[in-house]
Amino acid sequence: MDTGYAAWMLASASLVLLMTPGLAFFYGGMTRSKSVLNMMMMSFGAMGVVGVVYVLWGWSMSFGTFDAEQDVLNLFNNPFELFGLVDIDPASYVFVGFQMTFAVITAALISGAIADRAKFSTWLVFVPIWLTLSYFPLAHMVWSGVGFLGPIEDGLSGLIFGVADGAAKIAPIDYAGGTVVHINAGVAGLVLALILGIRKGFGKESLRPHNVPFTMLGAGLLWFGWFGFNVGSIVPVATQGVAGDEADFFQNSVDFATNFVGETGLVWVNTVVATSAAMLGWLLVERIRHGKGTGIGAASGVVAGLVAITPACGSLSPVGSIILGLVAGILCALAVGLKYRFGLDDSLDVVGVHLVGGLVGTIGIGFLGTATGLFYGHDYKQLVVQTAVALFAILWSGAATLIIGLALRATLGWRVDDEDEVNGIDFAEHGETAYDYVGTAGSSHQPKGV
Repeated sequence: MDTGYAAWMLASASLVLLMTPGLAFFYGGMTRSKSVLNMMMMSFGAMGVVGVVYVLWGWSMSFGTFDAEQDVLNLFNNPFELFGLVDIDPASYVFVGFQMTFAVITAALISGAIADRAKFSTWLVFVPIWLTLSYFPLAHMVWSGVGFLGPIEDGLSGLIFGVADGAAKIAPIDYAGGTVVHINAGVAGLVLALILGIRKGFGKESLRPHNVPFTMLGAGLLWFGWFGFNVGSIVPVATQGVAGDEADFFQNSVDFATNFVGETGLVWVNTVVATSAAMLGWLLVERIRHGKGTGIGAASGVVAGLVAITPACGSLSPVGSIILGLVAGILCALAVGLKYRFGLDDSLDVVGVHLVGGLVGTIGIGFLGTATGLFYGHDYKQLVVQTAVALFAILWSGAATLIIGLALRATLGWRVDDEDEVNGIDFAEHGETAYDYVGTAGSSHQPKGV
């Protein structure tokens, strides 16, 4: 692997890792003051769990050595092939680190749907099981190049169109995680929100964000880190699915080296303009509905745009990215408002932003992709594949999360005690509070009379 590409990959991995503390600020500001610490701890807990699990079997399940004999029904790779990264090619460590940070942020995203009411211990048990049953298989199917959702004859596109005329090579386009990350996490958040049920006072009392500047700071950190997410994905996207010796996997073609600057620049610009347009779209909806735009709306619009452009950032023109971002901002803002109508307590809008935004970006490629989209004069096949893979991701993540969520509810239990939820779950779960209103912050012992 070229040293320049390796350096950029390591820098990108560090940017993506920063996204999870950024998410902690984003989510933490949106919760009530008595549960902000617990919300932030769920993001940090995900970092701790995923960092260990990914090295042990996550990389092996997701990618391995691209040996067909180690593949299980094109759904995931043998988790024991490279367990603990034993005998891994040293050139692969860079890619391992990069992909590890994707798994971290994906797991952390789910936590926003169950804010204010979930046991921290149950969350820590949920994360590794969910990664094993949902995230690692989807990563393998989409990104390994040899999985069910990739360009293989017995994969999804081959089943839809057959293998004539190269139709089986119409792989889903997911540049940096529309299906693997956002649809996956959004569906998981939806299922868990339904399993846990609504918070005390939901729909009856104000559950307003306690610190809007925290949320806006978090959105800014996410936007910054997202350049590692999207622009950094150029190297694995260009080299994914090359079977054989791992050294060959990281050999970059002359064409790739020639186009590297152009494509990274395009992805960077697309990421910025789609996000900007989505923020304006969200604020427009707020203006029409409520007469004013809010800081929470601006921050949420930023994230909605980032989510939507994630799978599409290498396939669209800048103008197409603006259109995609605007649509995502408007639709995500409208979707968030529906949770009260349906009685869904998706606490921090994981479903409205990540599931809806992920669907907009994934399916939008079928319309706006310059090389394959309907609006550029191409046929319908890419749109069909994009839609099919989005539906497949919904079903896969939904089934896996439902099984895990119900099993944990029946064993460990998901909800904190009613009294702890009302009084504040920070002290109950962690023995400390974010703000020292009564002299208890940072203390594991509550003073008498409090």
